[in-house]
Amino acid sequence: MVDVEAELRGAVRGEVGFDVTSRALVTMDASNYRRVPVGVVAPRDADDVAAVLEVARAHGVPVVARGGGTSIAGQATGTGLVLDFTRHMNRVLDLDPATRTAVVQPGLVLDRLQEAAAPHGLRFGPDPATHSRCTLGGMIGNNSCGSHSVAWGTTADSVRELSVLTARGQRLRLGQGWAGAPDGLRALVEGDLARLRTGFPDLPRRISGYALDALLPEKGADVARSFCGSEGTLGILTEAVVRLVESPRARALAVLGYGDEGAAAEAAAGLLPFGPLTVEGMAADLVPPSAGLPRGGAWLFVETGGETAAEARARAEAIAAAADTVDALVVTDPAGQRALWRIREDASGTATRMPDGSEAWPGWEDCAVPPARLGAYLRDFRGLLSAYGLRGTPYGHFGDGCIHVRIDFDLLTEAGVARFRSFSEELADLVVAHGGSLSGEHGDGQARAELLPAMYGAETVALFERAKGVWDPDDLLNPGMLVRPAPLDTNLRFAVLPREPVDVAFGYPSDGGDFAAAVRRCVGVAKCRTTSVSGPSVMCPSFRATGEEEHSTRGRARLLHEMLAGDLVTDGWRSTEVRDALDLCLSCKGCRSDCPVGVDMATYKAEFLHHHYADRRRPAAHYSMGRLPVWLRLVERTRTARLVNALASVRPLAALARRLGGIAPERTIPRLATETFGRWQRRRQRERVRGWTADLRAGRRPDVPAQRVFLWPDTFTEYLSPSVGRAAVRVLEAAGVGVTELPGRRWQVHLSEEGELRGVSMNPWRSRRTRVCCGLTYLSTGQLDRARAVLRHTLDLLEPFLLEPFLPAPDDLPDDLPGVDALDVPDDPDDTDDTDDTDDPVVPLFVVLEPSCAAALRTDLPELLPDDPRAARLAGLVVTFAEALERLAPDWRPPRLDRPVTGQTHCHQHAVLGDAPDRRLREAAGLTGDLAGGCCGLAGNFGFEKGHFEVSQACAEEQLLPAVRDADPGTLILADGFSCRTQLEQLAGVRGRHLAEVLAEALDGEAE
Repeated sequence: MVDVEAELRGAVRGEVGFDVTSRALVTMDASNYRRVPVGVVAPRDADDVAAVLEVARAHGVPVVARGGGTSIAGQATGTGLVLDFTRHMNRVLDLDPATRTAVVQPGLVLDRLQEAAAPHGLRFGPDPATHSRCTLGGMIGNNSCGSHSVAWGTTADSVRELSVLTARGQRLRLGQGWAGAPDGLRALVEGDLARLRTGFPDLPRRISGYALDALLPEKGADVARSFCGSEGTLGILTEAVVRLVESPRARALAVLGYGDEGAAAEAAAGLLPFGPLTVEGMAADLVPPSAGLPRGGAWLFVETGGETAAEARARAEAIAAAADTVDALVVTDPAGQRALWRIREDASGTATRMPDGSEAWPGWEDCAVPPARLGAYLRDFRGLLSAYGLRGTPYGHFGDGCIHVRIDFDLLTEAGVARFRSFSEELADLVVAHGGSLSGEHGDGQARAELLPAMYGAETVALFERAKGVWDPDDLLNPGMLVRPAPLDTNLRFAVLPREPVDVAFGYPSDGGDFAAAVRRCVGVAKCRTTSVSGPSVMCPSFRATGEEEHSTRGRARLLHEMLAGDLVTDGWRSTEVRDALDLCLSCKGCRSDCPVGVDMATYKAEFLHHHYADRRRPAAHYSMGRLPVWLRLVERTRTARLVNALASVRPLAALARRLGGIAPERTIPRLATETFGRWQRRRQRERVRGWTADLRAGRRPDVPAQRVFLWPDTFTEYLSPSVGRAAVRVLEAAGVGVTELPGRRWQVHLSEEGELRGVSMNPWRSRRTRVCCGLTYLSTGQLDRARAVLRHTLDLLEPFLLEPFLPAPDDLPDDLPGVDALDVPDDPDDTDDTDDTDDPVVPLFVVLEPSCAAALRTDLPELLPDDPRAARLAGLVVTFAEALERLAPDWRPPRLDRPVTGQTHCHQHAVLGDAPDRRLREAAGLTGDLAGGCCGLAGNFGFEKGHFEVSQACAEEQLLPAVRDADPGTLILADGFSCRTQLEQLAGVRGRHLAEVLAEALDGEAE
């Protein structure tokens, strides 16, 4: 293909990619299928498309048009040239509010059109769940629909005119009255009118096959409408004129609860006379318990519109009153509605996992039957599933009779694939028996095209083949789709993966320890490609910064898939293509929570780097920042913090340090604390010990808080921002919670099994290796052997606190302090509680102030040491600052500040820890306003590494920095993460503060 590549580079102005990465990124869409293309072209305009077609025709190379790559039937993959329209041909060319039309390019993401139309009170009617990343070209190619199709129909209902290039270079303008029809099409139709009038089911969601019936004279001979749903097999779309509809000024959502999905399906058609905007169905398997839905085992989401909120609500209440439900709820709050719709939109991903965690796949994702037959069809469908021993959870567009479902097919073994084929053939017959369509939204592709004779009969399918021949006589465009299709059980993307689990460092507990299964989690729905900011989403900051597929979670997962397959990416863990794609992953873990299927690219990156650099020299940043705890402890032991700070302020020396350490030249090296948090805490503890000792000698009970926690000495709090640790101690003690140092510190507080103070001693075994560490810096740089050793050492130190029940202090304490050995605590004369507490052992809590460190202990620790029960035990005892206050001091009320706040929720807090306790704490303190989502862009070592500064800055500019700039004077800037605070200081000259610091300052102000 050297000649093809060279000719394309000379003929088109857009990008031409025949390299491994470009090809690997488009081997799959969101289906079960995989094809390796020869190259990828991103055309800049219609002339580029014409040039590509000319070269392809000369060499006999097939061409596939691709938009967002979210097709579920395999039609966005191919073995020839892939045209990627998302890079350049992605604009709204014109929008006319008077005629309610828009002129768009095929690579335009639907949400961008909605944003352009919204100021005029308009919108594009169809809205698939992938609206934030699917393109208009893909929607036209598949005749997509979405949840509002009961009101506004399919994409074909919204198309006026289409500009198309045929495979032989003919430029056509398709419309009604045979406008733009290629030679021979009219004759073909007029020669078979009877078949076209009787051979097509009358369904709101008939997407299968070619829409040749749209060419009937009584239907206006609409060539543009007939082209919709042709899946790129007839021509290449370069421009479209689409119709817009008036958007309701207000909306309400009636959530109707039913006993099961069958009851919900039976009820759906009866709601259509009320004129709803949606009638969507979901069952309990896909709804999290925290969703707050009314009682029931399945629900209908029925949206209504109106000129006013009252009108929309009245319509929703009328539907709820008329429906025969178990329970119902009307939601008018826009935020509440968005939260519920997010559950529905994420179902395309969440449905890929069964309740027990096993995998489920598309293939029969969107069959449609007449709405009135939906209940009967679902019963038969369930029976067929049971007969094959399969499981799936139907959901989707109940009002249109269109059902989405992912089924737990075994597509990894020959027997499983054979069962997949047999089930598919029987299900096609079942759908047809109910008067349905094999595809009700996503097209046929390879998944269903082979079965079209069951729906249409051989003669109509032969008519489809003749129509394809009229448009594309050379079969150049997306061959193997719709006509002369490839068998539905070939080209499966799982067939190339290794059959035995590869040797890995992490445990992957949710994937059975199988790294390939973890990579298979990415099904391609591409929520990570969302560029619009909506709510607290974090994923995927590097894609938002660059717009490149290889920097999305999906793109990286595709490269890892090809690495495991080994026929395109051939050098395995040593792959430079995978390394370069992962290089801009910030390890923010946003995908762990925001990806509907829970892809955890931060873990996959650490795994890859571990293998990639095994027995090899690493980048300088891995030694400088990846081993940061080692260097900072060395500074502490030698007490050279002031010297290091002084040297870092000398520009030539700082520049040399940055160059040697692989640090970005744009960065300023943070200053070290001259007194670490640990030294401050030991000095303070020494003073308290003296007081307790005096009390004990005098026979008094020491004033020791009833509740105590261990404060984790993370590297950032310890050496770089000890003010956060001091503030946390101040607030926790004000709330009645005592703070105890962890083992390895100079002073040890000994507690009884009931939590009472037994005594205080010095630790005579303290040495340089008695420090606990979460291993974060080693994890983020893929130094997993070192991380494992550090974490095991930490568990060894903490073992007495991780056993159940919690071990009491020894009977004979060391007598480093006079009068402290074997001391008994005097009884409290006011304590009359005779309850036996021995069955309620003390559970220690470890408060971690740095969110990234807390996340490492919660998730990475047990996943890296899955066979060590102490790891899971410690992970379960880790709490954040706000969680500790909420759990141990529920009645304490923080000081009221009554001030607005802005800043950012730490990405690890969002993804792993959750921020509900923090929000409640801020609310109790009178701190108003929401924190931004996204990622600050510094992300530990990422933003400091050479070559990352521009992306780091772009990530900060997406949400964090604009929020800070737009804040009113007097607004507090909150940032619990050291990285977030450093980014704010270095890019905006703003001091961000940990919530503990803000509350401690308020307490000190009250005391004054």
